[in-house]
Amino acid sequence: MKAGLAFLVAGYVLSQFYRAFLAVLTPVLGREIGASPGDLAISSGIWFLIFAVMQMPVGAALDRVGPRLTASLLLGIGGGCGALVFAAAEGPWAVHVAMALIGIGCSPVLMASYYIFARIYSPAVFGTLAGAIIGVGSLGNIAGAAPLAWLVAAVGWRPALIGLAAVTFVIALALWVFVRDPERAETPTAGRGSVLDILRQPGLWAILPLMAVAYAPAAAIRGLWAGPYLAEVFGADGLTIGRVTLLMALAMVAGNFAYGPLDRIFGTRKWVVFAGNLAAAVCLLILALYPGGGIWTAAFLLSALGLFGASFPAIMAHGRAFFPAHLTGRGVTFLNMFGIGGAGILQFASRPVYENASGAPEEVFRLLFLFFLVPLVIGIVLYLFSHDRTD
Repeated sequence: MKAGLAFLVAGYVLSQFYRAFLAVLTPVLGREIGASPGDLAISSGIWFLIFAVMQMPVGAALDRVGPRLTASLLLGIGGGCGALVFAAAEGPWAVHVAMALIGIGCSPVLMASYYIFARIYSPAVFGTLAGAIIGVGSLGNIAGAAPLAWLVAAVGWRPALIGLAAVTFVIALALWVFVRDPERAETPTAGRGSVLDILRQPGLWAILPLMAVAYAPAAAIRGLWAGPYLAEVFGADGLTIGRVTLLMALAMVAGNFAYGPLDRIFGTRKWVVFAGNLAAAVCLLILALYPGGGIWTAAFLLSALGLFGASFPAIMAHGRAFFPAHLTGRGVTFLNMFGIGGAGILQFASRPVYENASGAPEEVFRLLFLFFLVPLVIGIVLYLFSHDRTD
């Protein structure tokens, strides 16, 4: 099981990489295949939406056939083949198709880990384990920043994608070999695990809006808009973009580790999540007010947004506490569907904001930061009505 979990973490490293690497590839894809930042906003949004749509079938598969088969087959077929399609891309539409396939491939790896945590470990440490796997997995976020920029500069983006496809196939094979399925939970005769059974958990209703918007600002800005922002407002080149996005990625890693044990330290999940997301909203507000305030000021604020915006495992732990054992797989994937789906929808919607905005680049990105700030504030306000629950 330990080896299997290690390779699930490796799969999640790939998932984090694939959702974030377009920011660094923006300049070279624009030059070589004519993919604009708006095109890549669609590609990134497709990844998130396909990932989100897959969550309910992935949850059912986890509960019925287990994480071994679910994670290994989807990662190999979707992730590996999608990376090969990306490597052969000659235009934006091929990138769209590739990101859809990669979204399918990445969709089960984190939830397979969460399913195993929920089934074999104490509920009290779920938040810590959930944060730890995201923190370690966020090495992919780091690899998708400066290291990817260096690799692309050294060998080119197509050979880099072919190498990533090979790595993806190897990890998928390792999941097949090493992952062990936990014993299945006994399903009661009433309430066999439909979406309605999940929605009948009243504690979820005030959590879902924040789940849908909390991850989106850091994910979208780190994975897509940081590159155009730094290039257009400050004239940053690819290596500078890589360095700044690396700082943001490191901050997101630190945030995931930090959020994990805070519920046990402070005896509350609700107020840890609330305070962190409020701080993220303040970072977005300052970026919106002063978008041209200097590249290193921007780097600091982007990094702070990454740190405080890494509340995903804490919100997941809060929501998971309301699910019975037989709904574990479908419950955590349902929550993940909101988190990833919200990020995808906002990524799609951010494209017309960027393309239709007029004025200097500072004004364009002021609108973009406000675009991500408003739903986050709404989610924070609605979250105030949630019921605190710890294990």
